[in-house]
Amino acid sequence: MTAVDAPRTPLTLRARTGGTVAFRLEEVAGRRVMMVEVGGENRGALRSEDGENLAIAARTARQQRIPLVCFVASSGADLSEGVAAIHGWGIAAREFVACSGIIPMIFCVDGPTVSGPALLLGLADLVVMVDKTYAFMSGPQMVERFTGEELSNEGLGGASMHARTSGVAHFNVADRDEAVELVTELLGFLPDHADALPAPVPCIDPVDRPTPEAGDLLPDTSTGSYDVRHVIECIVDDGHLLEPRAAFATNLVTAFATIGGRPVGIVANQPQSVAGTLDIPSSQKGGRFVAFCDAFNLPLITFVDTSGFYPGKDLEWRGMIRYGAQMAFAYARATVPRVCVILRKSYGGAYIVMDSRHIGNDLMFAWPSAEIAVMGAEGAVEILHRKASDEERVALVAAYEERLLNPYVAAERGSVDEVIEPADTRSTLAAALDVLIGKRERLPRRRHDNTPL
Repeated sequence: MTAVDAPRTPLTLRARTGGTVAFRLEEVAGRRVMMVEVGGENRGALRSEDGENLAIAARTARQQRIPLVCFVASSGADLSEGVAAIHGWGIAAREFVACSGIIPMIFCVDGPTVSGPALLLGLADLVVMVDKTYAFMSGPQMVERFTGEELSNEGLGGASMHARTSGVAHFNVADRDEAVELVTELLGFLPDHADALPAPVPCIDPVDRPTPEAGDLLPDTSTGSYDVRHVIECIVDDGHLLEPRAAFATNLVTAFATIGGRPVGIVANQPQSVAGTLDIPSSQKGGRFVAFCDAFNLPLITFVDTSGFYPGKDLEWRGMIRYGAQMAFAYARATVPRVCVILRKSYGGAYIVMDSRHIGNDLMFAWPSAEIAVMGAEGAVEILHRKASDEERVALVAAYEERLLNPYVAAERGSVDEVIEPADTRSTLAAALDVLIGKRERLPRRRHDNTPL
């Protein structure tokens, strides 16, 4: 090992300022990162100087164009210091916002995280929570005082709850050592900053490997269920997926993977959960993931099998229109290479939202099993032929399926570039990424987008 190859010694910054925040420049798997520790062994409250240190750590990471990794355990602002502690947190929050979309920010919760420090989790790109930790804005005592409901710390804001219900936690791990391993793996998919491309990784899995088993996983009927993750595993390098928010909004899969050694982001409908339909949580999950991949130059591969948006009064009253627009907005704005593969059903507005040709993807493929339409045959016949007899409807459904529910109609209209066999999916995607690797798209100058919220 030469002096150039030798790992650089960690460099601690502002080491004598005291407080509960410490930060240093160090190497993780050969990558320089800004490593921040909030709380340390004392799990202390944040004072004004702690907020300043957080701000300086974030600013330095942004200036150096290196990822920011933060381990946090804090009881919130120091009550004995008064409002000055809150001011410090505000300064820190502003700097974290300034880092957004410029450098990757990964937060790891390895102890109780309350109030202001908990809110910082919402500013991070990826959040890892260690088992038996918790995070919340207002604790159980405050909840009981205002609502009368009694809850434990874990019941209110535990790692499992945040993984399944709130979506705050992208990953749950057993301990800090596992968190460090996970952070290392995540960094392997990401560039140091938004102006760089993710580095390719060694790959011995042939890009021209046939994948007929992917097609064999589909049921014989359009309503049958299957696990789309198994399909994706057939296609990506070595069958390996790293799936953030795996337990949240399970009707949509988001994952990091590689194809031919090239890191990609994957979005896929999950037929095993509410038939792969889109609802509010899945729209939020998908929109955020697409925006993240676009920020850090990860090509997007979208696998489609959905009958549309999930219907219901509750969803509409809660703003399904707004949240569904988040998916459309994220895809339409994305400038990274975008490739879509329709596996089976692709109906209605969800067809458009799931990175269709008409919302701006670069390449569109479909399996022969694909059904691209406004809705399924039975629903269409019900609307178009209300007065038809049962026998007539059977014939009409069959005719509709033959005439419209196939990918070749869309291909003739240019909405699908090619109908491919499942066995050719891996090689086709690898070739597509080779073609699109040089894609560069300049957005119009503007202060910022008005993202649907």
